[in-house]
Amino acid sequence: MKLVILDRDGVINYDSEHYIKSPAEWKPLPGSLEAIAKLTQAGYRVVVATNQSGIGRGLFDMDTLNAIHNKMHQAVQGFGGRIDAVFYCPHPADSSCNCRKPRPGMFERIAACFNTSLTSVPAIGDSLRDLQAAVAAGAKPILVLTGKGEKTQKETLPEGTLIFADLAAAVEHVLKK
Repeated sequence: MKLVILDRDGVINYDSEHYIKSPAEWKPLPGSLEAIAKLTQAGYRVVVATNQSGIGRGLFDMDTLNAIHNKMHQAVQGFGGRIDAVFYCPHPADSSCNCRKPRPGMFERIAACFNTSLTSVPAIGDSLRDLQAAVAAGAKPILVLTGKGEKTQKETLPEGTLIFADLAAAVEHVLKK
């Protein structure tokens, strides 16, 4: 199975220090929807793995998160793409859950749900915790410089991390393999 794991905020859509709290605040990054469509058309399963601590903090509820994700699904479908699943951690940053990135729990759930190993599966994110979760689960870390990516690039990255300008450039690399 061909699988790609994407972070949401800062990779697919613009990020906000104040969280994406409504469908109106969810705005795709240039080229991201087309990139997901290219993955779909090349036979990849596209899965989103996203920390959503705004739920645990009471900034928005599950209905709102579902509405945000519905807008994302529809936007991707408008370009001929598909997101096969969205996995999220609703817990605040100070929780001790195993699902919040940089811990690998969300990635382990993805592997179990899709009955596959994540070895060499591209995992594209804009923050160090995205990359750390990918490595902990055996996936291939890819950093994009959108969102928090430029700041993240200055940190000590996991060995073997590939770096691309944005999701579109990362997807072009994935599709060449």
